[in-house]
Amino acid sequence: MTNPYVPLLIMGLLALVMGLAGLASSVVIGPKRYNKVKVDAYECGIQPSPHAATGRFPVKYYIVAMTFIIFDIEVVFLYPWAVSFSELATFGLIAMLTFLVLITVPFVYEWRRGGLDWD
Repeated sequence: MTNPYVPLLIMGLLALVMGLAGLASSVVIGPKRYNKVKVDAYECGIQPSPHAATGRFPVKYYIVAMTFIIFDIEVVFLYPWAVSFSELATFGLIAMLTFLVLITVPFVYEWRRGGLDWD
């Protein structure tokens, strides 16, 4: 009888090997012809603004991106609860309502503060 973690270890090693192989093959096979257009900053198909020549983006860009990631990842925690809803009964309902309140409070704060506005 084998260890039940052996298939997980094999899958992890296979994922690692495939990831490293993809990186190595892109370095070996990929073109290496760089010119001014390729190394220039790209801003969604529009002409780069004057501050884009330095390669820096406004901090607002990163704040909106992190806010999206935080709220998006928190919603993923609802999936296991939905799958095992019938087994969790009242405790699960109370725990999920508490979780939803804890998500909603910072979301409303961020919304009122204007953190979700692009302008």
